[in-house]
Amino acid sequence: MPNFAFTQRIIFFTSPIGLGHASRDIAIAEKLKQYLNDILFVSGGSAHELILRAKFSGLNLYKPPSFSVNSGTLHNSFIWLVKYMIYYHKSKKIAKEVLTKHLHANSIIVSDEDFASLSINYNTTPPKKVLIYDILEPSTSAYLTISNKNNLGETHLTSGFLHLFEKKMNERIRQLINKCDRVIVPDFGENKDNLEYVGPIVREIKANRTTLRNNLGLTRKTVVLCAGGTDAGTYLIQRSLKAYEKLRSRFDLELIIISGPKIRLTDSNGFRNLGFVDNLHEYIYASDLVVSLAGRSTIDESIVYGTPGIFIPIKDHFEQEQNAIRMGYKFEDIFRLETLMEEKLGSIHKGLLQKSNGAEITAKIISGL
Repeated sequence: MPNFAFTQRIIFFTSPIGLGHASRDIAIAEKLKQYLNDILFVSGGSAHELILRAKFSGLNLYKPPSFSVNSGTLHNSFIWLVKYMIYYHKSKKIAKEVLTKHLHANSIIVSDEDFASLSINYNTTPPKKVLIYDILEPSTSAYLTISNKNNLGETHLTSGFLHLFEKKMNERIRQLINKCDRVIVPDFGENKDNLEYVGPIVREIKANRTTLRNNLGLTRKTVVLCAGGTDAGTYLIQRSLKAYEKLRSRFDLELIIISGPKIRLTDSNGFRNLGFVDNLHEYIYASDLVVSLAGRSTIDESIVYGTPGIFIPIKDHFEQEQNAIRMGYKFEDIFRLETLMEEKLGSIHKGLLQKSNGAEITAKIISGL
């Protein structure tokens, strides 16, 4: 164990957009505890709550803009981009205040797609900076690949002349990426320059599947429907419920909905609605099928835990659409959920496919700095 175990501080700036960033950062922080015990999170909203439930210290400071999603389609993406830039500049001020107060001489900044914390200028030697980044281009790697100077993908929320604005933002992001000491990519690939491929970063499963099913009260074929950390999953829930109603007349099924912190369901007839939980990864592992938006963390958990999954992207959300493509899905699959669910329920749960050590590798990289 390194001899700086009780002097070094890690300041985790976790993007509060959804819960996926917080989920994987908690997995990393759990592994970091073997090297040090001074970890401070900076996030906001439901991500902050998830971090606190995991028994880590955190500051609830960020308030990101919401996506405008109607019938499963992203609308007004340019307006969201403008709101994001306003949020980014506010976050820079917040990050600077946090670092002025909490930064130690040998602190390390870890940013999970929070670029505001990477853009602070320092009068003295800047601290070591680690970025966790998964916006990738769909080409050649085992999951997705990355391209350009540092081989990292870009956002594609707009088109036409509006994309010029987004292009300037991407140029700024690239500059920040290039200045990081390490860039952690939760994928498989060849390390290059400051890029470190670590494989999927997921939370550790600490019990066998049979024990988990008993503890969670799962006695039948179980479908877990998770809508993510925003209200963007409402349409997926509506379409999934229609498919489930048809399937349950033919199969002995149980549907568990993890609606998240933003969605309120008034009628729970015929299914269990658990709302916001801090052990979604256990439900994914214990279930027979997971139906979800195409967020990276849920997909990675499904793959590593061996649970069959159906991943429907928000239409016109470039990142989710890329994630879905690599899993063989597209938005239009939402209209054939009954067929897909019946097909996937015939699959055998593969159990833990691999001992995922992405979180462990990342913790070693951070502590090694």
